[in-house]
Order: sequence, then structure tokens, then C-alpha cells
Amino acid sequence: MGKNDRRYDKRKEHKGGTYDRRSVDYVGGMSTSALKAFFITLFAIIAIGIPMLLIASGIKKGTFGKKDSSPNDYFATNWEAIPEADRFVVTETTKVSEGENGGESQENVKWEIPEEDKDYTHVIDTMDADCVTIGFAGDILFDDNYAVGNSFKKHGNTAVGVIGDSLLNRMKMVDIMMVNNEFPYSRGGSPTEGKTYTFRARPETATILNTMGVDIVGLANNHAYDYGQQAFLDTIDTLESVEVEHVGAGRNIEEASHPIYYQTENGMKIAIICATQIERTSNPDTKAATDTSPGVFRCMDDTLLLEKIREAKSKNAYVIVFIHWGTESTTELDYLQRDQAKEIVDAGANLIIGGHPHVLQKIDYVENVPVVYSLGNYIFNSKTLDTCMVVVTLHKDGTVNLQFVPAIQSDCKVNEAFGDEALRIINYMNSMSSYATIDSNGYISHR
Repeated sequence: MGKNDRRYDKRKEHKGGTYDRRSVDYVGGMSTSALKAFFITLFAIIAIGIPMLLIASGIKKGTFGKKDSSPNDYFATNWEAIPEADRFVVTETTKVSEGENGGESQENVKWEIPEEDKDYTHVIDTMDADCVTIGFAGDILFDDNYAVGNSFKKHGNTAVGVIGDSLLNRMKMVDIMMVNNEFPYSRGGSPTEGKTYTFRARPETATILNTMGVDIVGLANNHAYDYGQQAFLDTIDTLESVEVEHVGAGRNIEEASHPIYYQTENGMKIAIICATQIERTSNPDTKAATDTSPGVFRCMDDTLLLEKIREAKSKNAYVIVFIHWGTESTTELDYLQRDQAKEIVDAGANLIIGGHPHVLQKIDYVENVPVVYSLGNYIFNSKTLDTCMVVVTLHKDGTVNLQFVPAIQSDCKVNEAFGDEALRIINYMNSMSSYATIDSNGYISHR
């Protein structure tokens, strides 16, 4: 099944129905016309009055207060009521071609794909003709030598039963879903000597990504090379075999550092760039890709990262940087997160999504660009931890909305948080964040 086929599977289905109409001349002395008028009036009251009450109630209570929220509650349709997080300029591409009578004619066309980007570009359908949705979640682990990987195995190598239904629905409903793949897929290789934790999952577990609705994974992290070069290369081959894109690692530095582009049929272009600044030594366990050798895209020296951002920006893409940074198990930012966030923004990034600390860190703005410093674990171990999914909605009119979806990882499962628990996590995030605020529905805006 190809990329576009898999995208079609994510589209909402509209199911029609049939009904019986029965004609009545008189009911209880009422004429047909009077009866019709009565039902028309009743229908108008129900159709207009009840939704207005529900809208008013929803504004007051917030979506996260309802445990039985439907998929349509997850992604609001009236976006003008949601705080604007950013604005992206969408331009049209015009092609001049020879007309039928030999003259010139102009027509609007989809984005032209530069030759150097053709192997890294996916043209996708979207569920909504006026926007594209992108979901992000943190660290995952399928190694069944660890408790969480064994949980997937017990559930038949599927996300069902491990990821809660509402979260799984969200993952499948977005047009592009991305997670941090913190391990290699292989049966070969040897664990890195002296490393405390080394991970490796059986190649067949990669199909779990398909059951999660995942389209792309980040490989620029400090565990992608845990079992050496061959296991690393096996990982790339395995992901390609299940038609899941990877970014941030490759067979050489060109592949590892190249942005992955998504172009939508409604005229939008997204670039995802992935890099890691972890293992801050000159000779790290996780090898850096070079011109002639495989590895990850390292950005301790971020010269090439900034160059790739500027290049993607020059191609009129909405640029997302998915970066592995920070210090494990702390909510405090370190100096490189602060320093590089500004450099990444200055280079032209529209959004920064971070990972590695295994816990949530603050969401903030750097010169009006939203920065999610750490997504935390998503489904990585058995600990009870607050986590999240972040949904980005890029509209054709240029507005961009961000939504924080609170969740809890516990006992080798992850579930969306509702009600008081959701508000607790949101309030906690607000307490950390200086320039961003998250409302009761999870929508993020600049303070």
C-alpha cells in the first residue's frame, strides 16, 4: 500500500442512510399542512436551540471535561474562535504553458518539486480541504526485553490496548503523525559497550507503527545506534519496508540531514528537519553521519542544521525542527536548549518540537515562534508520568493553531487525560511556561 493509499485510509468516511416517509392526512384533528408546520417549527427549535446550548456549555466546560468526546470534538471546525499561534504565508505557483491555438495560457498548479527534493517529498491528501493537521508524540519503545515492549507483544504487536482509544483515534485522524523512535529494528549487532541502557526491537514490531497511524519517525537520538552500524542500517530498511518515513538519520549525511517535505493538494508545504545534540563529546556512541558513512544528524555544531532550515524556508515551506536535546529527568532547560532555540528561530523555523528529557518541559515562544521543549515519554516504560500529544493545524489562509493534548503514561499504557486530571496537567504546563498559555481545551497561544 502506497503513501497516498495510506493517507486515504485516514480520511473520514461519510455514511449515508435511508429512511421511511409516511404520509398522514389527519392526526388528532390536525391537517397535513398544520402538522407539517408544527414539525418544521419543532425541528428549527431543536436544530438551532440545542446546538447553541451545547456550544455555550462546551465553551464553559471545555472539551477535556467530556470523557465521551467524539472525533469531531478533537479538531474544532470553527478555527476563528481558537487563538492564533503563528501565521504562515501561502503563495500560489503559476505555470505558463502553450495554449490550444499556439498562444500562452496561465494556470495555477501544485507546488513544483525541485529535483534534489524528489526522493524526500510526499504529496498527500488531507481530511479537510482547507487545512493540514500534524501530530507529534514523544518517545516510544518496542523492545520486548523491557516491560513496555512486552506489553505490545502481549497485545499481538498492535497499539490497540496499549494506547488508549481516544489517543489512538487522534493519531489516526491527523494527516501526518510523527513520534520519536528511540531504538533500532534488528536481530543483529552487539550492544554498545559500557552503555547503561541499550535497546533493540525485532523488525516485525515495526508494523506497530502502522497500527498507531504513524507516518514519520525521528531517528536522531542517542539510541538509534545502540547495536552498531548494521542494526542501524537494518532500521532504515525495516522502516522503508512498512512505508514509514524516517528523518534525522541516514546512509550518509545528505540523507540524514535532508528535510522531509509534505506537499498538500490544497497548496501547503511542510518541511520536517530532525537532529540531535545529545552525547556531547567529540566521539559519541551514536555515530554521526558523514559523506561516506551512516549515522544520525548531529547538531552540537549547528552550522549544517541552520543551513538546512534556511534552505527549506527559501522553498516556502512551513519549517518544523524536531530536535533531541536537554537533560534527562528534569524540567529545567539547559544552556544549549536556550541558545539553539534562538539560533533555530533566527534561521527561519516556524515551530520547534523537542524531546530526550523523558519528562514534559515548558512550552514557550522565542520571538513569536512556539517551542515545545520536551514532549516527554509517550509510551516508553512502566512509570506513571504526565505526557502529551501536540496537534498542529496549518490552514490555507495562513493561520496556524497548536493544541496540547494531555495524557498519562502508566503501567505500560498511555491514555488521554480527561476532566480534573487534564486540567491538572494543563495548569502544571502553564505554571512552567513564561510566554505561552494553554486554555482548558489545550489550545496554545502567546501570553
